[in-house]
Amino acid sequence: MSAAIQAGKSRRINLTAVLVEGRALVALAIIIGIFSLLSPKFLMPANLIIMTRHVAMNAIVSIGMLMAILHGGIDLSVGSTVGLSGVVAGYLLSGMNLPQLGMVAYPAVWVVVLVAIGVGALVGLTNGLLISRLNMAPFIATLGMYYAARGLALVVSNGMTFTKLEGNAALGNTGFVSILAARPFGIPAPIWVMIAFAILFSILLNRTPFGRWLYAVGGNERAAKLSGVPVKKVKTLVYVLAGVSAAVVGLLLTADLPAATPRAGELYELNAIAAVVIGGATLSGGRGTIRGTLIGAFVFGFLVDGLVLVGVSIFWQQFIKGAVIILAVAVDEIQRMIHKRRTVDKIA
Repeated sequence: MSAAIQAGKSRRINLTAVLVEGRALVALAIIIGIFSLLSPKFLMPANLIIMTRHVAMNAIVSIGMLMAILHGGIDLSVGSTVGLSGVVAGYLLSGMNLPQLGMVAYPAVWVVVLVAIGVGALVGLTNGLLISRLNMAPFIATLGMYYAARGLALVVSNGMTFTKLEGNAALGNTGFVSILAARPFGIPAPIWVMIAFAILFSILLNRTPFGRWLYAVGGNERAAKLSGVPVKKVKTLVYVLAGVSAAVVGLLLTADLPAATPRAGELYELNAIAAVVIGGATLSGGRGTIRGTLIGAFVFGFLVDGLVLVGVSIFWQQFIKGAVIILAVAVDEIQRMIHKRRTVDKIA
């Protein structure tokens, strides 16, 4: 009898574990089902493309955020980096005033893109060095950069929005909007970029030594260091990757508007954290996947757009988004308890 009871308990634990581990997919299916019933427009192809484009912006930032969270850190500056990189691109495209030389420079589009991405990488590098070399807490270092990067965006733009991004054919700086806001095969560019990022970062995490090092650092930093893992380099690089991801979104958002505003990217850091957590990553580090992060981004994005589509009050939208994040973290804790219980049962 005791064996049967034990087997029943084991089956219940296994079933619960499967449901918990697949929570993001279950949540996505529920969201799609509910909103498709509440609004016939929800599953229309045009609306799905619009929602997926919104998801893509958050998903790209979330992939960068996953890098930071995997090592047990966090990056609160990604939203500000989105705004700063976009403003830098807008400033260069609208003409870079050089009073010392008595001229206004109009860089080519490829130069603008490289400089903007370089700005994101520099922000990430600064975060990484503060955290890896000065042992600053990731929360504090990136919180400071959150304000610093947003402040720089306001300084560069003087609080204004750059709108003249079309360029001039005579100057050779045209094509920014047409390239980054293009729709190859009818699919918006951000979606293609999201797919490319997902593939590249999946290879990085699963097929390279860096990926193994990153999971090792997140699982047990001291043990990883004793095993010869270059912990400081890994920490620095994850924030560079997060900064580059945010900068790419800054460029895409600027081309999509098309305008460069210093307020762009606000709350992106919180949405990215939500997507990563909903996707199954743990904030303590060492666990999380690109696949889960993408699903988490779709859950959060479809939820937000669905609430807007059915006319839910903005106040209730905030409440529901917060409740979903809390629920995701609560389920993560349940998963950890299940794993701990199964480990204890095996030992016993």
